[in-house]
Amino acid sequence: MNNLTNNVIKAEFINGYIYINMNSGVEIKFPIKNNKRLSQASDQQLSKIEISPFGIHFTELDEDLSFRGLLKGEYGQQHKNNPQHA
Repeated sequence: MNNLTNNVIKAEFINGYIYINMNSGVEIKFPIKNNKRLSQASDQQLSKIEISPFGIHFTELDEDLSFRGLLKGEYGQQHKNNPQHA
């Protein structure tokens, strides 16, 4: 079992992007625009990010994103007319 909690320094929302910084120096950055729930959320809702052993959770949005998925470029629910990898 791989537990990444100790490796994550912070997760935050800044100007339309979620940034996740890890102790190793790895930074995950992705736009909220391709995620259906995140793109419709307020800045306040996006600022409430909890770090779990395997990913991040947006408490007010009921949205969970795994570190494994994020590292693969999977940013959660996408809009049908706006593919993730476009």
